[in-house]
Amino acid sequence: MKVPCQPGRASARVIFTGAFHVNRKSGNVRFGPHPVAEQGILSGLIAINFSRQALQKPRFNKPWRDKKRSSDFSSRPGGRPGNDRRNDRGPTRGHSESEDGPIRLFGLHAVEAALKNPARKVLRALLTENAERRLLEAVGTIKLPIERVSPRDLDKLLGADTVHQGAAIDVEPLPEPDWHDLAEAAGGRPLIVLDQVTDPHNVGAILRSSAVFGASGLVMTRRHSPPLNGVLAKSASGALELVPVALVANLSQALAELKEAGFAVIGLDSGGEQSIETLDWSQPTALVMGSEGKGLRELTRKTCDSLAHITTDDTLASLNVSNAAAIALHTALLARKK
Repeated sequence: MKVPCQPGRASARVIFTGAFHVNRKSGNVRFGPHPVAEQGILSGLIAINFSRQALQKPRFNKPWRDKKRSSDFSSRPGGRPGNDRRNDRGPTRGHSESEDGPIRLFGLHAVEAALKNPARKVLRALLTENAERRLLEAVGTIKLPIERVSPRDLDKLLGADTVHQGAAIDVEPLPEPDWHDLAEAAGGRPLIVLDQVTDPHNVGAILRSSAVFGASGLVMTRRHSPPLNGVLAKSASGALELVPVALVANLSQALAELKEAGFAVIGLDSGGEQSIETLDWSQPTALVMGSEGKGLRELTRKTCDSLAHITTDDTLASLNVSNAAAIALHTALLARKK
């Protein structure tokens, strides 16, 4: 016979021998005469007493919900060992994972570049034995205590799919430059401006191309841009420490001020009338690129002095924004070298 506990709750299958009586208010099962049992409908079973507390138990406990993480390493950047709070995701500002808190970088190139950057304040280093050996060969002395970890520790900390190469550090955000300073220091090199490019891998790759081909800096919108954290830094392969990144609240206003400062503001667009090969790269140039899907916003397009395209074959005329940036920056470098 099945004795129900509560609607939606578990039930127990028990066997009875003998007459019994169920008190519906208390939930108890007791021996005793029962009018229906006396008529022979119920017979032959043993009674098990279910207390009211057992029947009214709210729900089964799920111990894994309360189980604390066994790792001694905090998932929150800058946290102390034993702090098990999870890393908050989804920051709204582009320069850090929280408004003013530390960020976590990972990957040998990103960590090496940060350790070499005197402007970067490193708070904590989590390294495997192999990663520590390689970094010591690259940077020399590491001027902070190193916490030795295993690759599995970093997998738990950063996620199993993260390519950390055995190295992670917690750092303070870099001082944020003013975009006016980037414009003044351009020295004939192009300034890259991104119009709501949100993919951190693309922005990281653009930073890497900017370092290789000599862009003066990167300007992004403060909102609708990826945070300058581990994913972007890993894609930049150390370039985050080399190329200054400025954030602006109003991109159209910043472009207008660049034009007043003597910059040619060129929007990169497949429908542009002239090709990048025909541009005059000897003048101060701000190269504006739009998001992966929508391209340049309408107001941004109207603010640009002109639009230019990359010469392509007719087979496939579209490029990833990071690839387009690399081609444009290389074209600008070749023009400057002539």
